[in-house]
Amino acid sequence: MKKILITIGALGIMSFTTNQILHTYQLSEAINNIQDMKEWMKEDINSGIISKEYGENYVEWLNETEDLLIDFYNVNTK
Repeated sequence: MKKILITIGALGIMSFTTNQILHTYQLSEAINNIQDMKEWMKEDINSGIISKEYGENYVEWLNETEDLLIDFYNVNTK
């Protein structure tokens, strides 16, 4: 009985750790995607592909989204 409880406990901890690592990876990738999009938008503004006003609005929304994801990460990984 004792071995079964230890095994179940170990599997539970491994499952939690695996899920936490997966969620951390997904949040990191989402933040990286937003940072890439910000760079592309800045390049599009500088090259005249998109107007400065629209581009700055998009960058501002991307900044806010990035900040929300970072806050979510900080709250859920402590």
